[in-house]
Amino acid sequence: MWLTFLFFRLILSIMHEFAAFQSNEHMSGVCCEKLQIHYNIMEDIMKKSIYTTKEIALIALFVALTAVCAWITIPMPAPFAPFTLQTFAVFTALGILGLKNGLTAIIVYCLLGIVGLPVFAGMKGGVGVLLGTTGGYIIGFIFTALSVGLITKKFGKSIPVLAISMVIGLILCYAFGTAWFIVVYTNTKSAVGISSALAWCVTPYILPDLVKIAVAITIVKAVDKSKVMRTVTA
Repeated sequence: MWLTFLFFRLILSIMHEFAAFQSNEHMSGVCCEKLQIHYNIMEDIMKKSIYTTKEIALIALFVALTAVCAWITIPMPAPFAPFTLQTFAVFTALGILGLKNGLTAIIVYCLLGIVGLPVFAGMKGGVGVLLGTTGGYIIGFIFTALSVGLITKKFGKSIPVLAISMVIGLILCYAFGTAWFIVVYTNTKSAVGISSALAWCVTPYILPDLVKIAVAITIVKAVDKSKVMRTVTA
């Protein structure tokens, strides 16, 4: 994202120099004036970016943290999903960054995986991972982000609110991911019922995920108490 900003900043500079040069050599005053107007409009848009430099840096930090936690994996035999620390990173990012920045971090993480960077579990990447049986749980992080972000924005970040919002977010992720698993598994292998899907993809992970939530809340409250990132939560 910050590369996009730099790219457009470069384009603006080139346009400005081009306008100045052409106004003296070849272009009429009217054409130069129109080019200058477009330059000013684009510059105003850039100045009104909704992300500060600090926010962009923190979003990038938590995207990287989520990728590293996804790499910390305990392999499981098929069709079970692997154990990872991915959900811990997601909950921590959302609790610290808030709705706007937390949601952005999750979306950027998913996009990086889609374009092929090895940010998913097992150092895998590509759209094929999301289209696989467990891809729905990754997409489900977006619903988790909305849940935690909206609830904490409305009711604050007390421990009970954080716990409730994260549990709701986890349930939404489970629900979407499990539905996705059933559809993909049925279409690619054989029919599977909801009880089997839950036994393979949800039940073994409930307790570990609750522990991750508890640790994430502890870290979020410690960061809030230190006031280090209070200016970037939104």
